[in-house]
Amino acid sequence: MTAETPPLPPFRDPRLPFAKRIDDLLERLTRDEKIGFLHQFAPPVERLGIAAFRTGQEALHGVAWMGPATVFPQAVGLGATWNEQLVRRIGEAVSREARAMRARDDRVGLNVWAPVVNLLRHPLWGRNEEGFSEDPALTSAIATAYTRGLRGDHPTYWRTAPVLKHWLAHNNETDRDTTSSSVRPRVLHEYDLRAFRDTVEAGAVAGVMPAYNLVNGRPNHVSPQLREPLRTWTDQELLVCSDAGAPSNLVDSEHYFDTHEEATAAALRAGVDSFTDHGTDGSTIRARVRGALDQGLLDEDDIDRAVRRHLSVRFRLGEFDPRLDPYADTGHFDSPAHRALAREAAEQAVVLLKNDGLLPLGPRTRVAAVGLLADECKLDWYSGTLMHRSTPLEGLYERFGADRVDFAEGVDRVRLRTSAGLYLRVPAVSGAGDGETARGDEGALDPALLRGRTDLPPLDAGPTGTELALVDWGEGLLTLRAPDGRCLSVAEDGRVRASADQPGGWVVQETFRLEPYGDGHLLRHPGTGGHVSVTADGVRIAGENPADAEVFTLEFTERGEDAVSRAARRADVVLVFAGNDPHLNGRETEDRTTLRLPAHQERLLRAARAANPRTALVLVSSYPYAVDTSGLPAVLWTAHGGQAAGTALARVLSGDVSPGGRLPQTWYADDADLPGLLDYDIIGSRQTCLYFEGTPLYPFGHGLSYASFAYTGLTARLRDDRLTVTFTVTNTGTRAADEVAQLYTRAVAPSVPRPRRALLAHRRVRLAPGASAELAFDVPLRAFEFWDVAHGRARIEPGRYELLAGASSEDIRLRTTLGLAGEPLGPRPVHGQGLDAADFDEQSDIEIVDRTRTTGDAVTALPGRTGELIYRDCDFGAGVTRVSLAVAGEGTVELSLDGGPRRTALTLDPPTSGPYDYTTLTAGVTAAGVHDLHLALRGPVRLARVGFRPVEGPEPAADDGGGNPRVLPGVSGVRHAPPDPPGTISPDS
Repeated sequence: MTAETPPLPPFRDPRLPFAKRIDDLLERLTRDEKIGFLHQFAPPVERLGIAAFRTGQEALHGVAWMGPATVFPQAVGLGATWNEQLVRRIGEAVSREARAMRARDDRVGLNVWAPVVNLLRHPLWGRNEEGFSEDPALTSAIATAYTRGLRGDHPTYWRTAPVLKHWLAHNNETDRDTTSSSVRPRVLHEYDLRAFRDTVEAGAVAGVMPAYNLVNGRPNHVSPQLREPLRTWTDQELLVCSDAGAPSNLVDSEHYFDTHEEATAAALRAGVDSFTDHGTDGSTIRARVRGALDQGLLDEDDIDRAVRRHLSVRFRLGEFDPRLDPYADTGHFDSPAHRALAREAAEQAVVLLKNDGLLPLGPRTRVAAVGLLADECKLDWYSGTLMHRSTPLEGLYERFGADRVDFAEGVDRVRLRTSAGLYLRVPAVSGAGDGETARGDEGALDPALLRGRTDLPPLDAGPTGTELALVDWGEGLLTLRAPDGRCLSVAEDGRVRASADQPGGWVVQETFRLEPYGDGHLLRHPGTGGHVSVTADGVRIAGENPADAEVFTLEFTERGEDAVSRAARRADVVLVFAGNDPHLNGRETEDRTTLRLPAHQERLLRAARAANPRTALVLVSSYPYAVDTSGLPAVLWTAHGGQAAGTALARVLSGDVSPGGRLPQTWYADDADLPGLLDYDIIGSRQTCLYFEGTPLYPFGHGLSYASFAYTGLTARLRDDRLTVTFTVTNTGTRAADEVAQLYTRAVAPSVPRPRRALLAHRRVRLAPGASAELAFDVPLRAFEFWDVAHGRARIEPGRYELLAGASSEDIRLRTTLGLAGEPLGPRPVHGQGLDAADFDEQSDIEIVDRTRTTGDAVTALPGRTGELIYRDCDFGAGVTRVSLAVAGEGTVELSLDGGPRRTALTLDPPTSGPYDYTTLTAGVTAAGVHDLHLALRGPVRLARVGFRPVEGPEPAADDGGGNPRVLPGVSGVRHAPPDPPGTISPDS
């Protein structure tokens, strides 16, 4: 007899819906097995045949950290393409390579942590390179395209499972795990949430990752917005993966909770499902979860909910149906198609900012390629390892011939003389590229753990020494390079070696600072904080005490500008390649301090211009600069363009390709145009293309072409809840080229501040000379909504709206006006309803804070300031006689109407016992009709809510700050202010 095949357990049965299969599997798992799934590195469950699983595979612009992979342009460069079809194809290529790489290395994950949809609100943010745009419409369009490519087209199974980063309002690296972004409701709903919302609603997102920062005083990892609105935007399960180490930060750096058990429980109940903490060791998180269960802070339903979301991703990735997984045998890796796509993306990302006829270059042009970026193909923290590499210099050699291209890097060449009269020397070694692997050259789950090389001899000192190439990357941060191209670096043994191909690592070990000391300089190593010393057994890092350090004298053998001048004088055209190294001065963990180009590179640019007026500036950077371009005939910008960057630039410079990239963010003219880095109120501080009222260096959407384009025939047709806008674009030039047609709107007479330009739609289109294309845009009416703080919801305000079509946010070619019926609403109904303090219309010196640890907002004045709040058009109806305030802390709240004299002041004295211990203050105040309500906050008082008692009505309903009603008067905690002083009667009472 033949033994019967045992029936498949339901969780293995592909005929059943995923939900039923997950139900079955959850019933089979023990409590401890479920808890194991909550860590990033989920262990196997061997008795059920379930493999280990890792959440998180970096894939921002190619598979990262796992060795060789196709490297596409940085995310900000993909944003500059304004081309969703291209970006979707890139997402497809990245996910195919992830599958192919996993087939030979199971450390490669399929739950990819990409893309980043944080809006590029402030150009000094260190991670500017990771986002697509400052605009929510463009960001969500590009992000949706990328996630659709990553997901794949199969209706059931996903090629990879993308996670959006970083929820929410995260644009500063300075103290990023302890600072709070104060985000008013309008900015939250119209700006920060919108990029996430549109992408999640598109249906190709598996989850999100909360950011390190706090928003309105509450850490993102315990944000109630992880439940609502996030999970209301889709019917699919969303997996929320913590950022690395962030769960521990809730106690260790943020001090938001007293114990890790409390913090872990709060994060899990808020909606975090996968804890990325303590590296590959999940034991600490498992112990914290068990402790929270034992203390009654969690129940098993909380665990099941998170595990269900975890399993939902794994089922969609085909793990439990290997024979049905359509992507199981994907083998596309470093294919000719992927290489061509990388070049196409790099070409489309190039933005021509200015051109007075210098470009394109003729085929017989003699070119000087100069500058620190001329012969570089830079990677960033989230890049893969290059398999192919093209620098601008190599691209120019290939296009024009090496005999027609001169090169001058522009480094300063120096010798470092010690106090004993000897010079630093790099010992000669044979086979320097052999032996141990240099930092960043091999795949690793965490490249921050890779160590510097110790197999090479350390520097020493001798009578002649070694000439070093010195580069100042800005603000005195230097790199020093040996003649063979190796950078000076410091390994764990503290010795200085010429051992690194490039600066890199989580803590960069290849940078130094020169500090004046006596008649010379100390050489400090920022990575360790120590100073360089010269000892009998080589050059090493001593302590921070200058007495232990060597005092060096710099002897310059050549200034960089001299080499640049020589090359410039021999050339027909000079191309100055300037920009940044993505690992230095503006990167994850480090914000920039200025928009200015580093002084070293300014010197090189001035030298080139003085030697040859036919000088073009080519900026290769992760972010915008404020540069004086008035004397330059041409300026281009591209993000670091990946493996094909050099070839792409050469093809654009030569005219083989007409530039078609457009700026994804405003380029400001001066640091003075910028608000503070922590000012997240884009409305109040007039930030981004939406609200900026100054004159930018280059506006959002700007980019020139080698062709010219005409716009005609703008029409708009409104039907139901959709608006169809059409216009025609014609190539009036003599060469085929891409145009990015852009459609904006502006409310003509809004009742509240609205964007001066809001992007509705765009289209990148390629046109032959003389060809035309009629472009049709289907715009949902909700694109015209604003968040009405007076009524607590989104609505369209009735009125007229301009439609503006053109080539940038400032280059408007066509206009028409549209009338929308919208939803008319009256003034703010405070009569009998009151208002939430955070729902202000205008503020100064105010920050929003957490009302409680779990929900709600309150407001407080910035330390040492008087905070001011304005609530416009408050309807007091037939009249009110008393005001009540839900407050905590200590201080005074003053009330006035229409900017007039103070009507009353309520002081919280004695203070409450803590920031969440709310009480209610009441005072007599009379008002009727519609007025602007003004409040002034003095001292560290927290204000959560304001209530008013109608004439001949009951005492105003207040609450305890957490939404729990209190009945007034006569209840403990209610404090009545003295009677109104004379002269406080409202004129219309």
